[in-house]
Amino acid sequence: MTPDIGLANWFRQRALRTPERTALHFEGRNWTYAEMQSAIEDCAARLSALGVGKGERVAFLGLNRPMFFFVMFAAARIGAIFVPLNFRLTGPELAFMIEDCAASALIADAQLKPVIEPQRERLKSLKAFLAAEDEAHWANEPAPPTKPVRAREDDVAMILYTSGTTGRPKGAMLTHGNLWWNNVNAMYALDVLADDVTLTAAPVFHIGGLNVTTLMAWQKGALVVLHRAFDPGRALADIAAHRVTTMFGVPAMFLFMAQHPAFAETDLSTLRLLIVGGAPSPLPLLKTYLARGVPMQQGYGLTETAPMVSFLTPQYALTKVGSSGKPPIFADVKIVDSDGRTIDTPGAQGEVLVRGPNVTPGYWGMPEATALAIDKGGWFRTGDAGFFDEEGFLTISDRIKDMIITGGENVYPAEVESALMRHPAIAEVAVIGEPDEQWGEGVVAIAALKPGQSLTIEELREFAAESLARYKLPRRLEIVPALPHNATGKILKYQLRQTFAKAQAAQ
Repeated sequence: MTPDIGLANWFRQRALRTPERTALHFEGRNWTYAEMQSAIEDCAARLSALGVGKGERVAFLGLNRPMFFFVMFAAARIGAIFVPLNFRLTGPELAFMIEDCAASALIADAQLKPVIEPQRERLKSLKAFLAAEDEAHWANEPAPPTKPVRAREDDVAMILYTSGTTGRPKGAMLTHGNLWWNNVNAMYALDVLADDVTLTAAPVFHIGGLNVTTLMAWQKGALVVLHRAFDPGRALADIAAHRVTTMFGVPAMFLFMAQHPAFAETDLSTLRLLIVGGAPSPLPLLKTYLARGVPMQQGYGLTETAPMVSFLTPQYALTKVGSSGKPPIFADVKIVDSDGRTIDTPGAQGEVLVRGPNVTPGYWGMPEATALAIDKGGWFRTGDAGFFDEEGFLTISDRIKDMIITGGENVYPAEVESALMRHPAIAEVAVIGEPDEQWGEGVVAIAALKPGQSLTIEELREFAAESLARYKLPRRLEIVPALPHNATGKILKYQLRQTFAKAQAAQ
């Protein structure tokens, strides 16, 4: 008989083997593995008492907190499907997702209940609407323990909704097998240790915060230091206080940490691995941490791949700066052209496709979208542009849709952004395209400057001309107080396109 690799069972097996080890630290309180398992079983009993059963959906709306994980593992224990929601969305956006998956229960932070309360009449499937802080009232009396439901590898464990910035949000289904095999891949690539201390400050409703280091740490019996939300000063303080060894973040998080006044004095000596993902990382940022003796490894992944697609292992941190590494043991990656033909030439760019046991079976209730994303051979289209070098290392250029075509030449914004970030006046920068009658598209830079700095387009072009071909140079510069980010730290380029397209049209 095949082993039960479901979320609930592997955590239970870990708790049985190392019950006394500290599993979780959150705002001054520790939980051992035994205490976490007890909380999970209690949560499962309460959900079951409310009538939530196998295959039903349990949604969670809240900032990072222990209850997120208790509910996630509890849902798996009773055979339900966990649906983490983005706490920064509006009520109607959240209601769409809750309706789309027909959630039976919604657990929300008390301060977020008013966001969704006005939508309550729309949510016909809900059996229970609960406050995450109010677990004592989940049942009128203690519920009897529930017998765990055995998970099959292809059972859906969770549904994670994509951002929906270009249309209707899609619920990516991740199976218990997807999550398990992702972590098997990651353990081979990252060498996760039982004595690791990982800092989880990225939002855990996102696959990066949830499953790059967090779940893996628990599989190994390590400690997770959980932050309710990301704060660069607090992250630096806890790295030193808890002697943190690993951390996942998007480039903006590590950038804000590096720009914090405490960065230079913070003891970073225990850091073994900083994993940066979610967007291509500017080379100057990687070098800032290398100068402190901290290797920052780029990883590449997506919600639909649970998330690992490739990873740059520590021994290549210096020789392959800017690469996202090689695919893990149990995943295949290829580059294809616009006609779907495989590109074998090193350095030739195309769309990145992925196949493996970590790849989603599809989108919840959207067979057409699933068929467009996953071909009959099981290859998932990422929508990202990239290339392999001569040694098989993958570099992600940019989103296919973000690519700028000017004068027939392809310009990848991430490459231009990396060059512009070296300018001493720039704190953060984004590059977008705009219509150009002569060239098709022109390159536009939108920059937030460091305090007291100024910058002109002429100065920026002169600086960037040292490292970029002329057709890649920005033709327009917009200075803003700050760039817009989503909850996971990614720059919202669609907002920049909307804002500056309108600004130009008005001129």
